[in-house]
Amino acid sequence: MRDRLEQIKEEVRKQVEAAGTLDKLNEVRVNALGKKGALTEVLKGMKNVAAEERPKIGQMVNDTRTEIEAMLEETKKKMEAAIREAKMKEEVIDVTLPARKNQVGHRHPNTIALEEVERIFVGMGYEVVEGPEVENDYYNFEALNIPRNHPTRDEQDTFYISEDIVLRTQTSPVQVREMEKGKLPIRMIAPGRVFRSDEVDATHSPSFHQIEGLVIDKNITFADLKGTLAEFARELFGEETKVKFRPHHFPFTEPSAEVDVTCFKCGGKGCRFCKGSGWIEILGCGMVHPRVLQMSGIDPKEYSGFAFGVGLERIALLKYEIDDMRLLYENDVRFLKQF
Repeated sequence: MRDRLEQIKEEVRKQVEAAGTLDKLNEVRVNALGKKGALTEVLKGMKNVAAEERPKIGQMVNDTRTEIEAMLEETKKKMEAAIREAKMKEEVIDVTLPARKNQVGHRHPNTIALEEVERIFVGMGYEVVEGPEVENDYYNFEALNIPRNHPTRDEQDTFYISEDIVLRTQTSPVQVREMEKGKLPIRMIAPGRVFRSDEVDATHSPSFHQIEGLVIDKNITFADLKGTLAEFARELFGEETKVKFRPHHFPFTEPSAEVDVTCFKCGGKGCRFCKGSGWIEILGCGMVHPRVLQMSGIDPKEYSGFAFGVGLERIALLKYEIDDMRLLYENDVRFLKQF
């Protein structure tokens, strides 16, 4: 029995020395100490040993198990240390190399302009309201006093999804939806993306952004509209900015006007930027048409209001003196880094 134990121990030593990986070492452990291992087979043969010899033989088996386990554990630690050292060599970091620069993004020019406009109107007591980009024909046209045979529909080159569903051509439908709620008075702006079938060039795009405003209350007059837009222009372009209203026509407002501001490059004297006129057109506006109020469930004899709309890209182009609208959407990092 002693010779068999010595033989097992010697065989395990040779196998441990030959094991080159942790998996192979584990196989040696199983073959020696497992349920069907060599040392277990010796223990099963204890029934054939004389009773007085069993304690002595049992002690010898336990000593052999202890030596084998110690041998396996020592070898395992050496292997793990060697693996760890090799891995550290592979993953070594050369701290003398320059670090990679962290490319931090920032807000898009459109976003900067939008936040500035929202700040101005929220400061005047307005709320920011959003609506669906895929809109019902009724809200996009008919509720704004633009019937099916109105020429404005042709001018706007609408994207139709179906006969009654369109990609909105303006954010005015959001105003109608708010008026229909009947919660008066209303002071709101509606920023968002709109769509028109335009060819892409320096000043046009099939997808762009508008900010439209609406005020509905008792005794609202054109003077309130003029004062609001004059304050907006001063906040956005500078304290010395003046506004000029030119008569115009919009189906959903009456009377209607286009609004110009004094050129912030030359102060109204005339330059290349304003084409020598001293004025720059920025938005359209007017008093809400009584028919629009009626269709939205508001009594035009008791309430009145005004509305205005400005292109977000136009504000960004003017404010940052960008001469081509396409630059806002080409995602050229060299351009965007300037803002």
